[in-house]
Amino acid sequence: MKTDIIVVTAAYGHAQIAALGGQRALLPIIQQAGADGVEIRRELLDDAALADLSTLAHAVTQHQLHASYSVPDTLFCDGGEINPRITHYVEEARQLNAQRLKVALGDFTGALSRQTLQTLLVDLPFQLTVENDQTEYGRLAPSVAFFTAVREADLPISMTFDMGNWCWTGEDADQAAAQLASQVGYVHVKAAVPHKDSFRAIALDEADDHWRTLLQQLPAQAPRGIEFPLEGDDLIAVTRHYVSLLRNV
Repeated sequence: MKTDIIVVTAAYGHAQIAALGGQRALLPIIQQAGADGVEIRRELLDDAALADLSTLAHAVTQHQLHASYSVPDTLFCDGGEINPRITHYVEEARQLNAQRLKVALGDFTGALSRQTLQTLLVDLPFQLTVENDQTEYGRLAPSVAFFTAVREADLPISMTFDMGNWCWTGEDADQAAAQLASQVGYVHVKAAVPHKDSFRAIALDEADDHWRTLLQQLPAQAPRGIEFPLEGDDLIAVTRHYVSLLRNV
């Protein structure tokens, strides 16, 4: 069974993306590296690109890729209400012809707002996926509480399991995998090391082997997103190296 490998555009760094002229310029690199998809980051789209997502969608298709759409916002607002902007992001993901829309959890207080979510999710042509981010809301306890509620309500929401973000929340990634693997629909592959008073992501070749054992605890069929630094004089070769590596773990 083939596992899809997705390249997160942010892996190339904001400065490199700006120098190349935006995320669209990365598509031929990602295609030639043999990846299956690209994760488009909303925070790296300028106003003109946001106003013309269908053109970006066409370019993704032309390069024989599929799109994931990452939005730097949360499903729940402070206080536990569903974020009203989610419907706007859903429409953007539709225009992008995305296979999934990724958001963070936000302030989940235990109230699922099932009817609101059911209305949002009805006839959705892509997967809504919620990531463990680097904030207190991305910690293990609220993530487990949310996905337990999702499972009990039989809602089609899956988890983006970010392998590295548990460093930022100070928690055990293996424990998180043991409790959440059944809900995982997408994996952000990332290794991280201490840096000053926080952490920084590093390329897999610079990391110890823990990322391998962690990845093997997660569903093999879940697409794997490269979200660690992709740097070097030959970006196609560097990207191809890691696409191949992740296909064979």
